[in-house]
Amino acid sequence: MLEKDIKAQLNQYLELLENDIVLKVSAGSDKVSEDILDLVNEIASMSSKISVEETKLERTPSFSVNRVGEDTGIVFAGIPLGHEFTSLVLALLQVSGRAPKVDQSVIDQAKNISGEYHFETFVSLSCHNCPDVVQALNILSVLNPNITHVMIDGAVNKEEAENRNVRAVPAVYLNGEFWNGGRISIQEILAKLGEGPSAEDFTDKDPYDVLVVGGGPAGASAAIYAARKGIRTGIVAERFGGQVLDTLSIENFVSVKATEGPKLAQALEEHVKDYKIDVMDLQRAKRLEKKDMFELELENGAVLKSKTVIISTGARWRNVNVPGEQELKNKGVAYCPHCDGPLYEGKNVAVIGGGNSGIEAAIDLAGITKHVTVLEFLPELKADQVLQNRLNSLPNVTVLKNVATKEITGTDGVTGVIYTDRETGEEHNVELEGVFVQIGLVPNTEWLDGTLDRNRMGEIIVDKSGATSVPGLFAAGDCIDSAYNQIIISMGSGATAALGAFDYLIRN
Repeated sequence: MLEKDIKAQLNQYLELLENDIVLKVSAGSDKVSEDILDLVNEIASMSSKISVEETKLERTPSFSVNRVGEDTGIVFAGIPLGHEFTSLVLALLQVSGRAPKVDQSVIDQAKNISGEYHFETFVSLSCHNCPDVVQALNILSVLNPNITHVMIDGAVNKEEAENRNVRAVPAVYLNGEFWNGGRISIQEILAKLGEGPSAEDFTDKDPYDVLVVGGGPAGASAAIYAARKGIRTGIVAERFGGQVLDTLSIENFVSVKATEGPKLAQALEEHVKDYKIDVMDLQRAKRLEKKDMFELELENGAVLKSKTVIISTGARWRNVNVPGEQELKNKGVAYCPHCDGPLYEGKNVAVIGGGNSGIEAAIDLAGITKHVTVLEFLPELKADQVLQNRLNSLPNVTVLKNVATKEITGTDGVTGVIYTDRETGEEHNVELEGVFVQIGLVPNTEWLDGTLDRNRMGEIIVDKSGATSVPGLFAAGDCIDSAYNQIIISMGSGATAALGAFDYLIRN
């Protein structure tokens, strides 16, 4: 089952096992069962601390990872290879007694959770967001005996995924009910379970010299550059890493030939933590006001003070804002073709958007689905010609230009898209089962209404030093009126804003 280089790497990890573990396998006579048995037996042959038992679990085929003499609560209903191989390796190590690499505060919060929590996560092995969710819930299962978690490969358990109407991954169910769709960190899970930080945790914080709002590439860069000046620096992040966490392949970050968004986000966080920066993760900014100092109010009611502030709240996927979009999100309306595409194998889908991201999505989906319909509002596609040429060579793609999406139809799942021909005014319906929205970004600046100058797109207007219309208030990244939105540009603007803030401090 395992290729030579992966097996060599796994051998090194298995040397770190601390105690004996048991892999309990529930297998039938199907091909996936045979592959699971091959996998667990191959792993067991590589370490004397691993044994295999055949048993009957809730799902067949599946296997669980256990301490000797007990059921630990981690189950893989599928073959955890591809992006999920790391989830398997970490489960083996952590169940054996090796401590998970999370802050002690996270461990304490996890152990304090009371009540029974049975989590199930539907994944696809091509999903780059799924492993973080699987690994977070596995850690909670290791730390708390009242928590269990099952990873369910939707491709292997197609009937169950269909019955639960899973149309996007990761899809997390708690005690049988849908609980969360999309990427979620262990800190976010704890907060959602009522174990997150409260306003009281922020009452004793002294004022900052620079307070950065946003934890993406721009925010991380700004915080590092500020901290390197030896001034008191804090960073408030709703989700450290920002939209980079949802980016699959990064091949234009100079000096790094190729990487993935989650890896870059982790590297950013580790770099930030090398400095004396007060990182306040999972905190959403609500209001900003300038008095003697800037006062930043958080959603939890806490108020932070700072001499200067750098806004780097980034941007998010733009919605079509038509009936059915919000109601059918994760029920056929999706935003990540890499993650959710495999769930639509053999089905008819649509892509809304004719820019590079939309056409790349259509090309990707054409290799999986039965048919792809592209809907573009403008008379011509905006994508690069090389992408258009590739798209036009595909036999199962229809491109509709100069059309306005009016509604996404369906109740329990997407059944179609209604659009209007902008030239004739005629209304049409396309029957399909999935819609992928790819129409660009919108800046996360609504909470700053009336605070500073923004353009008609909502982007913050800044000068060459990153300064806004309010003295002492700076901005950087995808939330500003930059000509281009790129990771490397965001990092540069973060550094510029930090240097601008420092210059402001020494002059005022």
